[in-house]
Amino acid sequence: MKVSATTLRQNIYGILDEALSTGQAIEVERKGRILRIVPEEVPSKLARLKKHNWLVGDLESIVHMDWSAEWSELKK
Repeated sequence: MKVSATTLRQNIYGILDEALSTGQAIEVERKGRILRIVPEEVPSKLARLKKHNWLVGDLESIVHMDWSAEWSELKK
């Protein structure tokens, strides 16, 4: 992410929080030169996953379902 020094000053906490959550470096342009703000530790891909609530219903019913008709090895 590239930002100017003015943009960094206006929204420093939001930009820093984004760098921490994504692990991406921030490049700040100041007087024609580039400064880089880099998180010390990059979060793992697993830690950056967003939770999705896409399964609706009773989870226990899935465990006890008969999937034998769906297996390709059993279809003949």
